[in-house]
Amino acid sequence: MTMIDVAAADEVAAGATMRIEVDNHEICIARDSDGTIHAIDDLCTHGEVSLAEGEVEGCAIECWLHGSQFDLKTGRPLSPPAFEPVSVYDCKEIAGRILLDPSTVVN
Repeated sequence: MTMIDVAAADEVAAGATMRIEVDNHEICIARDSDGTIHAIDDLCTHGEVSLAEGEVEGCAIECWLHGSQFDLKTGRPLSPPAFEPVSVYDCKEIAGRILLDPSTVVN
């Protein structure tokens, strides 16, 4: 497991997101309503648009284009029109920094 430092923890408030790029791959960092940080593929599996531009509610993120919601813990779609999950990555908050292992898909 190789964790990389991707952002300051205070850059992502509760209910907020940010898009990062790691090795030409776009990842959405999101903080759920409980304050837990998550990392998922940034592209919606239905419309191939950025999930980082969507809304976080509880522990889900909603795609802004067609309204599909994805569970931030599992990547599973919670509502249509998406039926395919997004990948979820190992992500931790340590000493005020967000660390991510882009090689470890946890779902």
